[in-house]
Amino acid sequence: MTDLGAAHLFVGAEHGTGGPALLLLHGTGADENDLLPMGRTLAPGVALLSARGRVLENGMPRFFRRIAPGVFDEEDLTKRTHELAEFVGAAAAQYEFDASRLWAVGYSNGANIAASALLLHPDLLRGAVLFRAMPPFKTPPAAPPRAPSGVRRQILIMSGATDQMVRPGDAERLANDLRASGAEVTLERANAGHELTPLEVSTAGAWLRERLTTDA
Repeated sequence: MTDLGAAHLFVGAEHGTGGPALLLLHGTGADENDLLPMGRTLAPGVALLSARGRVLENGMPRFFRRIAPGVFDEEDLTKRTHELAEFVGAAAAQYEFDASRLWAVGYSNGANIAASALLLHPDLLRGAVLFRAMPPFKTPPAAPPRAPSGVRRQILIMSGATDQMVRPGDAERLANDLRASGAEVTLERANAGHELTPLEVSTAGAWLRERLTTDA
């Protein structure tokens, strides 16, 4: 689908509306189909909203521009993050899912824009699983906005010990930036590179399903 300002796919929940939903955000060069199988594995039966990045880099979809690998165009990132928030609001109205129970699952570029959304729009996501993310901003917001009082944002960061695309220490810095914004952060480091392992997906699924069952 290409309405709502972005190409996307929506898969309704198996047991009607009102439950939690996942926002799926792909890595560079993929599209809205890429993470659907993972979404079904991580949280069987929940609603899935999968978006395609609006930026092209040598023909490959991305969610925001970068100047070089690991060097982001922060002005474009901020703009695209606001666009993502608008897209989520419009999608929630159209597909009638509970936007207050939306969790993001992002990989690489998708995880980075999810991290940006967590920092710039603290009321947008209930939580997130971030695979191979790095800090979206060189300097986080001077006074990080916080989620509404009483809302617990829970985030799992899955980093790779031998990842050649994410600099050493970046996962820890991102975790600290998110904690400074009031989020609860779990950081896991796998014996892997930038690619994901089945064990990581299994670990992330167990972590996410435990929280979805208690997310009221």
